[in-house]
Amino acid sequence: MISTIKKGVIFFLSLSFAASCKSEKKDMSQNNSPVAKKMPKTLEIHGDSRIDNYYWLNDRENADVISYLNEEKAYYDKVTAHTVDFQKSLFEEMKSRIKEDDSSVPYKLNGYWYSTRYETGKEYPIYSRTEDKPEAIEQEMFNCNILAEGHEYYSLGGVSISPDNTMAIYGVDTVSRREYTLNIKNLITGEKYSDVIEKTTSSAVWANDNKTFFYTKKDPVTLRSDKIYKHILGTPVTDDQVVFFEKDETFNVYIFKSKSKKYIMIGSSSTLTSEYRYINAEEPNSEFKIFSERERGLEYSIAHYNDSFYVLTNKDEAKNFKLMITSEDKTSSKDWKEFIPHREDVLLEDIDIFKDYYVLSERENGLGKIKITRWDTNESYFLPFKDETYTAYASVNPDFDTNILRYSYNSMTTPSSVIDFNMLTKEKEIKKEQEVLGGKFDKDNYKSERIWATARDGVKIPMSIVYHKNTKLDGSSPLLQYAYGSYGYTVDPYFSTVRLSLLDRGFIYVISHVRGSEYLGRNWYEDGKLLKKRNTFSDFIDCSRYLIEKKYTSADHLYASGGSAGGLLMGAIVNMNPELYNGVISAVPFVDVVTTMLDETIPLTTGEYDEWGNPNDKEYYEYMKSYSPYDNVEAKKYPNMLVITGLHDSQVQYWEPAKWVAKLRDLKTDTNLLLFDINMDAGHGGASGRFEALKEVAKEYAFLIDLEKKMN
Repeated sequence: MISTIKKGVIFFLSLSFAASCKSEKKDMSQNNSPVAKKMPKTLEIHGDSRIDNYYWLNDRENADVISYLNEEKAYYDKVTAHTVDFQKSLFEEMKSRIKEDDSSVPYKLNGYWYSTRYETGKEYPIYSRTEDKPEAIEQEMFNCNILAEGHEYYSLGGVSISPDNTMAIYGVDTVSRREYTLNIKNLITGEKYSDVIEKTTSSAVWANDNKTFFYTKKDPVTLRSDKIYKHILGTPVTDDQVVFFEKDETFNVYIFKSKSKKYIMIGSSSTLTSEYRYINAEEPNSEFKIFSERERGLEYSIAHYNDSFYVLTNKDEAKNFKLMITSEDKTSSKDWKEFIPHREDVLLEDIDIFKDYYVLSERENGLGKIKITRWDTNESYFLPFKDETYTAYASVNPDFDTNILRYSYNSMTTPSSVIDFNMLTKEKEIKKEQEVLGGKFDKDNYKSERIWATARDGVKIPMSIVYHKNTKLDGSSPLLQYAYGSYGYTVDPYFSTVRLSLLDRGFIYVISHVRGSEYLGRNWYEDGKLLKKRNTFSDFIDCSRYLIEKKYTSADHLYASGGSAGGLLMGAIVNMNPELYNGVISAVPFVDVVTTMLDETIPLTTGEYDEWGNPNDKEYYEYMKSYSPYDNVEAKKYPNMLVITGLHDSQVQYWEPAKWVAKLRDLKTDTNLLLFDINMDAGHGGASGRFEALKEVAKEYAFLIDLEKKMN
């Protein structure tokens, strides 16, 4: 599978500044909230000076910083103490809808069926496989419940099975900074090999000799994935050879094997540019060859079939991408031939290649479509989908020689289904339907629709909306509005059992498909980045106004939520139009935009220049400064706010929200809630266990529902 969708999230670390200072200790029984001490630091560039009073908070090794964060955590716990029982009730309610002893639909790979399952009462998955033969016995490969013992956080990822099916490489992260340690397990004997490789991305690829594999390492300071290594089983890790080093700090590297299993490929990409290298998987000691040299602005991804490569690319100004073909021995872009032309109204997102078919994933007018075509006859057809707004996508399809396409389908009112579709007979088999336990869910009790707001520049902004059929649409109902809006990442309208806890209490839920995503094609993304980034924020606000105008809700009952780059969105809207919202949840928010983007030592800052701009350029500096949430906090009223982060976040560092909260506390003129919930054990994704993650959602929902109760 190859894809054009940018799913990156922001990666940032600290500026190195040691400050010996203390937060002002306050008796919280007599004062409303903690106060961080001001230690002014002047930041100058382009003849402009910014005073950062809370710069000192960026040192997690400073005991005074930890003390202040603990004060904030204690304040959060104190203020929300009256909701603890309700949080527990919400958690049990959410948990009760989940099938605890659940398992995935097995997929076939190289003679084995692989699946993941959960056991009742257990937090973590169990990975297993069963050989594709009669009366085969299931083999448990990894029981993460056992492996996670003694760890506050545990993530197992990047499982890679050797071609002879005897070994597995897997990565482990116990800190939540997405730095994985690679291990190798013998799946026949259960032995764990002595080969241990630290600070990787978790991804590894076997050569066909069953002893050589390639992996990606991260820069220890910036966390940029910049090197591809080759390791031979049984040899010292210190002898591992660097087969590729990406010197350009705006690029990241990764490695994978083609679905045909013939080639091992190194990908190197920035926001706007791609480049690949490849070798034959039978020849691990050969030198990687460049597929087509990088050209700034040229994006492409590749798949192999027979004696050709298929290239998904924006070449020749194909903004919505097109598919091209080239022979194995002539891979330069000048030799690519058009296979599927560019279309102005259809975004070509992906291609899955099978022996007798190829499958295109497309997006037209915001909706995903799946098109199936035979190689030999060019006969093609689309899978039919009937809902007004839905999510459909090709699922896990590692088997090349099959007529079965596995895809997933759901909508905001329809639980997710995993479906096997026979591309020859056109018959489908539903392999699994998401179960909603508890006996109370009936999809006919909920309504979903797609509505369009008009932005201030006349552009129509789509929104996906869901609510209980008994919910009043007279302006009195609470509404939670969500968006992300960056990197071209599209949040499709999806089903959520957790969300039912809001819908059943009369909440309306809305996903605003603002510019910055690719919901309406590549131009939709281009119009929400760089010097057009403010469109993302104004789109969200204009959607809010439309929802109020059409009496879906009112400002007294409107709530907003977003995380990471969506947290930046939340920071921008509360500065621009705080009066529209009664409450806002901002999770792991990227809010100190200018300072972060000026520091090239922060993870992947340089790789983000094509998304946000380079503030070393005065034009971009001034534009960023005009919307950066931290730089635009003012002495005025703000809505009730819950800000969430993790101490070990490697993408948006804890000090961005910490500084933001401190500045808000100092300047805001209202008595509304400002809560800062920091998980001292987790990172960007929060808690690792499935139930622990539910507890975090229960906190957020309790915050919203408690605010709404106060309005009634």
